[in-house]
This record gives sequence, structure tokens and C-alpha cells, in this order.
Amino acid sequence: MTSSMMFRTLLFCAVAGVGCALGCRWMEHKYPQFRDSSLGLLKAMREEKLKFMGQLLDEIVALFEEDQTSAPWQETVMDDFLNIISQQADGLRACVSSQNLKRKSKKLSMYFKRLSTLLEQTSHSTQAWEWIRTEVKVHLQRADLLVPAKTN
Repeated sequence: MTSSMMFRTLLFCAVAGVGCALGCRWMEHKYPQFRDSSLGLLKAMREEKLKFMGQLLDEIVALFEEDQTSAPWQETVMDDFLNIISQQADGLRACVSSQNLKRKSKKLSMYFKRLSTLLEQTSHSTQAWEWIRTEVKVHLQRADLLVPAKTN
């Protein structure tokens, strides 16, 4: 082995050793900070999903509390549906910090306002209520995808 090759090998080992030492110090001091920050953000992402779902359920309840005289379903079925949706919303609120509940999605509120306006414009007709029912069903199915069976 020539002295030039030996020098390069020693230089490489020295640089690699310094890099490992720096990496270890970073792991000891900085890694825990970044780990804690990323876990906190993941928790916040979960809370945002749960908050959105809670608002969705609240908007559904408000929509279905409108005049249902032309709705094609029995009143007792509607009462049971609203009771279950309300219980789900209450349960979701228990999983979200109270300060996070104050901010609501304006887009979601506006969407449900448009659905309410549609009902009003059609005099709460049977067809409009049936369309609303199918829309809400799709939204509940999509919302179910937001929360896995186990929400760690």
C-alpha cells in the first residue's frame, strides 16, 4: 500500500469517525426534540380528523332537524338516527381538546348551509329529502375512513 493510499484511508476513517461522533451527539440531544415534535403533530392531525367528524355529525343533526313533514321516513326512525348521530358527536368531542373544538371548518358549514337552502327552495320535498339522505350516507361512509379501528 502506498503512502498516498494509506493517507487517504486514514483521512476517510478520521472523517467517518467525526461524522459518527456528531451523529451520536445529535441522537442524544436533537433526536428526542424532533421525535417529540413529530409525535405531537401526529396527535394534532388525529384531533383535526376527529374535530372535523364531530362538526360533520353536528351539521347532519342540524340539517335533519328541519321541517320533515314531506320526508319519506317514519318519525321514530328519524329520532333514532338523530339520537345515534348525537351520541357519536358527543363521543368524538370527548376525544378532542376543548380549545380545538372552537375552530370550525367554514367550508363544511357552507356546504350544509347550501343543503339547507336546497331543502327550503324545494319546500322540503320528498325528493329533496331523499337526495339529502343519500348525500349524508356517502359523507358518513367517507368519514368512517378517517378514523381507523384503533386510533393511536
